[in-house]
Amino acid sequence: RSSAKLIAPLGCLASRQKHTLPDLPYDYGALEPHINAEIMQLHHSKHHATYVNNLNVTEEKYKEALAKGDVTAQVSLQPALKFNGGGHINHTIFWTNLSPNGGGEPKGELMEAIRRDFGSFANFKEKLTALSVGVQGSGWGWLGYNKEQGRLQIAACANQDPLQGTTGLIPLLGIDVWEHAYYLQYKNVRPDYLKAIWNVINWENVSSRYATCKK
Repeated sequence: RSSAKLIAPLGCLASRQKHTLPDLPYDYGALEPHINAEIMQLHHSKHHATYVNNLNVTEEKYKEALAKGDVTAQVSLQPALKFNGGGHINHTIFWTNLSPNGGGEPKGELMEAIRRDFGSFANFKEKLTALSVGVQGSGWGWLGYNKEQGRLQIAACANQDPLQGTTGLIPLLGIDVWEHAYYLQYKNVRPDYLKAIWNVINWENVSSRYATCKK
């Protein structure tokens, strides 16, 4: 069975579907005044689209390198796979983590887990905000689930490093702190953007992600 498992991903690469830009579940202007329409449009239709396009190009090259058995080429393509693949994974989660009907506090099991692992919702919010403010250069602040330990954890990732692929934590809530996520509206004042984003966090989405990964 294990050999079949190894062969399957390579087979998938050979006949794989191209990655596509997911539609936003709301209009570009739906998150105003907290995140304006111009930012959302550029962020989704330009930045995320670029990661998708570059990921497809990189995968094609990787497929050729696999077919040729060219390990050097495979290794040299890995940074581009990580960056563009991470960018696609991260943003696909990010759009669903936001909602025009968001904000407030989570309910149910997620809230219980937050209180258990961080003491209080206020403490969690403060910790994730501080972690995200402190990301040097570009990156993300995350709330993730540590399946082995059965608890919530926060983590920061540089650039587009995907949370699960680089830390093993299952992503529940991601906060994009690349300048393209806020600069047009908040200039270089990242803390103001981070204060505003809590008003549009989709706790239903975060809760359903938590419920799924706990199974």
